[in-house]
Amino acid sequence: MSTRLIIIENINQVAEEQEKALAPLADDLVLLESGLDSLCFAILVSRLEDDLGVDPFTASDEIVFPVTLGDFVALYEAARIDAAA
Repeated sequence: MSTRLIIIENINQVAEEQEKALAPLADDLVLLESGLDSLCFAILVSRLEDDLGVDPFTASDEIVFPVTLGDFVALYEAARIDAAA
């Protein structure tokens, strides 16, 4: 399964569990406008570390905070490539 699909599935699952209404998920969606709050993102990052085997927020000295969903996906895709190398 692709990184993007895993992330999207986890976003939908966290939103449902936390009873949050999600904005339509598109690459240009600003994360702050997604409908998820900080607790949701904490849960999401924790689950993605379990599912993808990486946490790009602790794996590097240079922390880049994604602004959009596309940025978020790209960050995880790059972290998986780095981890595999």
